[in-house]
Amino acid sequence: MKLDVLDAEKTWYQEGLQFTCSQCGNCCTGGPGYVWISKEEIVRLAEYLKITPEETVEKYCRKVAGQFSLKENRDPATGNYDCVFLTTEPAARGAGDKVVQSKRGCSIYPVRPLQCRTWPFWSENLANESNWNRAAKRCHGMNHGRKFTIEKIHALRDAKDWPDNPPTSAPKSK
Repeated sequence: MKLDVLDAEKTWYQEGLQFTCSQCGNCCTGGPGYVWISKEEIVRLAEYLKITPEETVEKYCRKVAGQFSLKENRDPATGNYDCVFLTTEPAARGAGDKVVQSKRGCSIYPVRPLQCRTWPFWSENLANESNWNRAAKRCHGMNHGRKFTIEKIHALRDAKDWPDNPPTSAPKSK
């Protein structure tokens, strides 16, 4: 007789998940929080900004419990806390009844921290399908586009440094 035993390796996302960044900036704003950045990433960011790592920390980082996090700016119109590197381009004028939204983005996208590079494959989003779908209500790229295998999802979830071909980058051609 064979008993059905729950396979510890099976997860609700066993068949993979879809995600393609829509560059909406929703993950860069909201309640107050932290975008952790390592010392190595601060050096990369400083090189990108053409300033010293010390200037980068002074201008763009805050120290929290011995770690660095990017600063946030409170948007007086919405009350949201925006990443210091979140940019907003004003909406172009629409034609007729066409509604045109402003475009948001990241001014340091090529050197964004690991935390940003691995969104939405964070442990809290992957804990259960309900958490994933709750995050997807704010992130229009979730459940659409590029398909990630469970192996790639776990590699991103567990990454300690910049992953090759992060989820918000176009897949590398072979």
